Amino acid sequence: MRIILFAFLTTLASVAMLRNPASKVNRSINDDHSFDEQLKSANELLKNERDADTTMRLLEQLHSMQEEIRDELLSEQKTNSEETMADRRSVRRDHIRATGDTIEEINMLSGVNMALYQGDMILTEQQASEVLEDIRENESGYRRKRQAFRDNNYPNTTWPRGVNYYFYNASSDAVRLFRKAATLWGIDTCINFGETYAAEDAIVVIESAGCWSHVGRIGGKQLLSLGAGCESVAVAAHELAHALGFYHTQSRHDRDSFITIDVYNIRQGWETQFTKQTPETNYNYNITYDYGTIMHYGATSVSANGQIFMRTHDPLFLQTIGSPFISFYEKLMMNLHYKCLDNCKQEHWNKCKNGGFPHPRNCNKCICPSGYGGDFCDQRPAGCGKILTATESYQTLNDSVGRWNYDPSMNTDEFYMCYYWIQGPPGSKIEVVFVNYTENLSLDGCAYAGVEIKTLADKRHTGYRFCSSDYFGATLISTHNIVPVITYSRVYVANTILEYRIAPGSQTEEETTVRPGTRTKKPKTTTTRTRKTTTTESTPTTECEDHDVCEHLHANFCEDYVDDDDIRSLCPAKCQLC
Repeated sequence: MRIILFAFLTTLASVAMLRNPASKVNRSINDDHSFDEQLKSANELLKNERDADTTMRLLEQLHSMQEEIRDELLSEQKTNSEETMADRRSVRRDHIRATGDTIEEINMLSGVNMALYQGDMILTEQQASEVLEDIRENESGYRRKRQAFRDNNYPNTTWPRGVNYYFYNASSDAVRLFRKAATLWGIDTCINFGETYAAEDAIVVIESAGCWSHVGRIGGKQLLSLGAGCESVAVAAHELAHALGFYHTQSRHDRDSFITIDVYNIRQGWETQFTKQTPETNYNYNITYDYGTIMHYGATSVSANGQIFMRTHDPLFLQTIGSPFISFYEKLMMNLHYKCLDNCKQEHWNKCKNGGFPHPRNCNKCICPSGYGGDFCDQRPAGCGKILTATESYQTLNDSVGRWNYDPSMNTDEFYMCYYWIQGPPGSKIEVVFVNYTENLSLDGCAYAGVEIKTLADKRHTGYRFCSSDYFGATLISTHNIVPVITYSRVYVANTILEYRIAPGSQTEEETTVRPGTRTKKPKTTTTRTRKTTTTESTPTTECEDHDVCEHLHANFCEDYVDDDDIRSLCPAKCQLC
């Protein structure tokens, strides 16, 4: 009876505190004028946006709980310290853009981050209340029975009749990039996007201070900001994912099994932004934690001192978090969230190889994990790259990808990409050694350029990404006899050097291991020049037949992708290519 009463009073207190920031529960609040001033100043930048004041009240309450939240993070850090702190690798962090290289940096520089939950979200009163309940339930260990997070209003927070949007005072770059982000989410799901002023529920893309969004459909017109510095497809796709219903990956209830927050390196005031959800409010469709999601923050994104504040339990995944790409698991989760796959039968799933799943717009084709292509995910993706045959001696993959005539003043938002398969005999394992990478591109998530090496047993999971020579000598041994390698750049030419061979004595190993590299012979070199490909795992149509998705793309699709033959080939008739 006491537990039930406690839960009831906790819920009432949470709602009351959101409505009245002066309300205090079981503790006295120290006056922090600096925090109050920064919060109010940031809130003014939101220009009375709907629910901005609710979010401000939540942040005030979280600030009042700062000591408790910090103690909880320190406890988690101590628990995981032996596993995560053993490798104290220091990785250089470069900077490319003066306006910021991540959403967190952009919003800090614009001054709006202090008024947003986790740096880029505006929450409704109910969502804010759930955040407070999650904190208390994590502290008490008590789990109140409630619907799994899809969210508590699921499916009312989804867009059952498609996502309508329009632009208001948005820059030309923001218009173009949001349309591309909508295409990327729409092309691999059943979600239709339409540009119209007439819809009752719609996303209004604006140019305000910073990059931010509401979470899920809240009803009526809801704003999504792509302000100065937010001009990238990755940022637009991240904010759009919020509007579709996604929270940040590092908020998952199971995050402590995969990452550890280093409290001593967090920017002051940000400790309260790293609370986590509970199993009751965070349903992940039984999909594993993926370091390579576009919804994951980077390792140094809100660091106080330039040092790593978020450590991956597998240290070689450190540069994978903060990704610029929508991951395969995010595509799968979004399809499940919107029930896109309900019409695809088991026979369709059985056709998909290497962990792929049926395409919701055509169940006879598959959506593939990164590094796999073809209708059934059993081929190397088309375009730049090749199949390389591993032997018992080291060979070298020397790849160059990017823009030879790169102009830093231009907003180059499309990636050049190459896809390799390093292949050994059936039953063999492949050893891959990271040798070197172009300087000055070392950022969280390898956001501008990098190499991804897929050696895990789970082919769906994002592979290890590297974009820094600090990882020289990192050695991976695969589970399977094929290792997809993806190189990419959206800036100047980046050079990747890897060595590979059939792993000696590894044929009985069941899991990917990490160990120091060794050398046997002087390797021979395989050098590949680049041509442009795109980030979308597309299935080109034949002759002059448009893919089913074409009827749902925005009117300027062909113009926006004028240089991207692989994407435009989805709609050859619409784009007048035949």
